Amino acid sequence: MKISEHLQGVLATLPTKPGCYLMKNAEAKIIYVGKAINLKNRVRSYFHADSSHDNKTRRLVREIADLEWIVVGSELEALILEMNLIKRHRPKYNVRLKDDKRYPYIKVHWQDAYPKVTVTRQMFEDGARYFGPYTSAWAVYQTLDVLRKVFPYLTCDREITGQDKRACLYYDIKLCIGPCIGAADQAAYRQMIADLMEFLNGHSEPIMARVQVEMEKAAEELRFEKAAALRDQLKAMTSIVERQKVVFASDYKDSDVIAMARADGEACVQIFFVRGGKLIGREYFVLEGTEDAADSEVIAEFVKQFYTEAATMPQQVLLPQEIEEARIIQEWLRSRRGGGKVKIHVPRRGQPRELVKMAAENATETLSALRTQWQADSHKQEMALAELQSAFGLPEPPNRMECYDVSHIQGVATVGAMVVFEQGVPAKGQYRKFNIDSTSIGNPDDFASMEEMLTRRFKRWQAAGDSQAQAPGAKVDESFARLPDLVVIDGGKGQLGRVVNVLEQFGLTGKVPVVGLAKREEEIFFPNQPDPLLLPRHSQGLYLLQRLRDEAHRFGITAHRKRRSKQGMASILDGIPGVGPARRKALLKHFGSVEKIRAAALEELAQVVPQDTAASVKAHLE
Repeated sequence: MKISEHLQGVLATLPTKPGCYLMKNAEAKIIYVGKAINLKNRVRSYFHADSSHDNKTRRLVREIADLEWIVVGSELEALILEMNLIKRHRPKYNVRLKDDKRYPYIKVHWQDAYPKVTVTRQMFEDGARYFGPYTSAWAVYQTLDVLRKVFPYLTCDREITGQDKRACLYYDIKLCIGPCIGAADQAAYRQMIADLMEFLNGHSEPIMARVQVEMEKAAEELRFEKAAALRDQLKAMTSIVERQKVVFASDYKDSDVIAMARADGEACVQIFFVRGGKLIGREYFVLEGTEDAADSEVIAEFVKQFYTEAATMPQQVLLPQEIEEARIIQEWLRSRRGGGKVKIHVPRRGQPRELVKMAAENATETLSALRTQWQADSHKQEMALAELQSAFGLPEPPNRMECYDVSHIQGVATVGAMVVFEQGVPAKGQYRKFNIDSTSIGNPDDFASMEEMLTRRFKRWQAAGDSQAQAPGAKVDESFARLPDLVVIDGGKGQLGRVVNVLEQFGLTGKVPVVGLAKREEEIFFPNQPDPLLLPRHSQGLYLLQRLRDEAHRFGITAHRKRRSKQGMASILDGIPGVGPARRKALLKHFGSVEKIRAAALEELAQVVPQDTAASVKAHLE
């Protein structure tokens, strides 16, 4: 293949040191991240005429317009940097975990005197203990619902002194052990949370043995109520443990068992968690960018990416086949475990081999079920787009739909939201927000805000076209560079009229279809037509429009809240009609903070300011 002069110059300057390389396309977007012990040899090999290159590599090389590299001190540093870069940039030619959202974890706030248990999507070095990641937040909450009946941890916001006169309802229904009233001291409460963590780690036998001893001791001392509570706890633990399959002797190494299934470019990895000889749980993960990649490469990439996210490391990782980077990955896993041994092993016989086979069978079944679901969803999306094409008289299905919404309270912190759906599903990377200066358009004016937002959007479309004409290959924002097949406005005739004016200004009348979706009766308005259209209530097309509208509203509200919070405490209160310096001072003196003002009931606010002002404060801060 012919290499540009620019690329030839870059290739000539490559160092012979270890590091990572980032390949970019004509839009300067990172499309592949790799690592090498010798950057010069590895990167130049992509551009050799080599029949051993697979189709994916050939496609990658054809797109490369530029590249950069980062030199590091060792192969291990290169591995860690590569994983971080893939996670940050999600290049399309790398094998990567499919979901770009953060996975949920169970977080035990161990650093607190009376630790709580919550669900989070981020891990921090804050002294807390984390468990996960899990693929389903719903499954996490289900797990905690069960565990709370065994280990009734705190969920309230009380400051625990042990001196409260009365406990909350959770104590009465045995979902809290009542440290607030001194029913359990700090040591007893922390022991319970430590037991919960051991239970999550799959090490239940020592806990159950200790509870058994405590129960018998309480019975001997005639503390029958305590003995009964321990008996119930023991029964609950036993019911959970009985559902965990025993697969090895209890002294077998704690292991993660990994296997994979593939079909038509999709890959699903199943991971079993074996702790204390028992199969305590399993998760599945879908990977993308796996076309033309060998099984061993997909498994290696999964191992690297999963254990970057994992809260705990096992003593052993069982794989279905050897992977090229086993030695360096094993070294990295040991460092992640704090120096404890971690072995990557491919079992050839016996129970470990059978467990890998079982994981593979589960992966196959999971992938089959997911594909059936995806096909059903795809069919619904195709139906929805076809219905909208027919109902709106469009020449083609509206494969790219853009929806616009305006969010503010009393004209303060106005934000316009642009949401994009492609092929009937959200294209979140192309969402955009517009900060609207309400002082320039009148306060408040949704119609003017909508007009300003659409004007800015199509000005950027115009600018993108001019940039491409003047400098082919120039970097442009893809979200603005393409015209939509359909524009949907959250509103009726008023907003729709303003959008029609904008389209006329840019010569797009007749080229970009636009409709307004009114909330009350889900009426659909068209330009220059007096009567709205009502789609059937159970129409897939209507469902799609509703999802699009609701997503625009959600995105706009989120952006509005962020902007409002950045404006600071004083400006938030000053922006409320009826609240001047004196009333702002009175509110803050009485409640202490904006958050407490926000949480206050209308009646409480009315004790500090007049009723109408209290209502305005409540509406503004909700």
